[in-house]
Amino acid sequence: MAALLALAAPGVALAYTGPGLGLGAIGVALGLIGSLLLAILSVLWYPVKRLVRRVRGGRRPG
Repeated sequence: MAALLALAAPGVALAYTGPGLGLGAIGVALGLIGSLLLAILSVLWYPVKRLVRRVRGGRRPG
């Protein structure tokens, strides 16, 4: 089983990827984290907004 796994595993690629790949990966990771945080914030914001309006006493003019 180990010999089959060793034969199926790819060898070393020996390829130059450059700094753009690293910066792109960092950008994608930050974008995913940011979108997840915004999604969570948007789901939690509406109930908080309703609670604040209820405590303040209805709609504000303007």
